[in-house]
Amino acid sequence: MKLALRKARLIAHLLHGMWIVATRFPKADANRRHALNRAWSLKMLRLCGMRLVVHNDGARLDRGALVVANHISWIDIYVINAWRPTPFVSKAEIRQWPLVGWLAQQLDTVFIQREKRSDAKRIMHELSDRLGAGELMCVFPEGTTSNGLALLPFHANMFQAAVSASVPVQPLCIMYEDAQGRQSTAPAYIDDLSLADSLNLLLRGGPLTAHVYVCGPLAPGADRRALAAEAQGVIAAALREMQGGTAASGALVVEQMDASPASETLVEPVDQSGRSPSV
Repeated sequence: MKLALRKARLIAHLLHGMWIVATRFPKADANRRHALNRAWSLKMLRLCGMRLVVHNDGARLDRGALVVANHISWIDIYVINAWRPTPFVSKAEIRQWPLVGWLAQQLDTVFIQREKRSDAKRIMHELSDRLGAGELMCVFPEGTTSNGLALLPFHANMFQAAVSASVPVQPLCIMYEDAQGRQSTAPAYIDDLSLADSLNLLLRGGPLTAHVYVCGPLAPGADRRALAAEAQGVIAAALREMQGGTAASGALVVEQMDASPASETLVEPVDQSGRSPSV
């Protein structure tokens, strides 16, 4: 399919997402919004030539946890929402992105101006309050994106929210793989890439598989730095397992036409290479 047509379909899907948020979210309860968000995110991945495989999903926490993940690309957000919709902490610039910024704002994203220390304190209090109320929140503690081949150092600041609220941390590891089963850096949004150039690389790099490894929850403890180091170690170990093909077999997440809360997303078992029996 021509690149221009694929981009047109993505724009149409983003506009459809805005329509869903504007017209269906106000009348929907939390479970329904959750289902609509997940279904929309799964289709977003498909339109980008990507499928989703989740490993160790039995370790998943469904409320009151700080979700932390390695950060490779803008599409990481849709990968995580296709797994389990979760509000994010994101850099303030994203609010200005066409279409995407408006959608992020409507989906309870918390925007932070990292250069302002006072804003970081404000965000910390908001995160702690929301976590204490039983919400899930997701942060990328590397503070920027990488090529995904290794982790960047984790910043400990955001872990204070979990410590203050006395809630667990749920580490996630994200890795992208090409059709030959090799780790792919095509989705990486790094260096001086523009968003348009990043999208071009992603669309030309497919088909791709996004792997999400759900690590076991970590107790908050009393030291944010120790907690950040523990989370980084756990995610790094999961990344090494996926890179080496020794990670536990995952499940392929499959789109359903009916995005109702009562209908569970279909999954198929896959082997360690990420291939399902039906592929």
